[in-house]
Amino acid sequence: MDEKEIQELKDAIVRLTMTIERMADKQDDMIEDVKKIKEAIYNPDQGLYARLRDLEQWQANVSRVIWTVGLAVTGLVINSIYLGIFQ
Repeated sequence: MDEKEIQELKDAIVRLTMTIERMADKQDDMIEDVKKIKEAIYNPDQGLYARLRDLEQWQANVSRVIWTVGLAVTGLVINSIYLGIFQ
């Protein structure tokens, strides 16, 4: 190997080393981002699952209210028909 080929090899190794260092830095950034995403999803008080749980509870309560109002209206209609027929 002559001097030029050795220098090209050294330059290639330096570029490869710099690229690997950049990849390691980016990997650290990605690890931090994944930790933040994980915390946002699994946080027991304000995470995604907590919000879904709250939404499901709200939906169940609204469903009960709708059924109660519907049954009350149905009862009033039946009562009005009964009173209209027999009085």
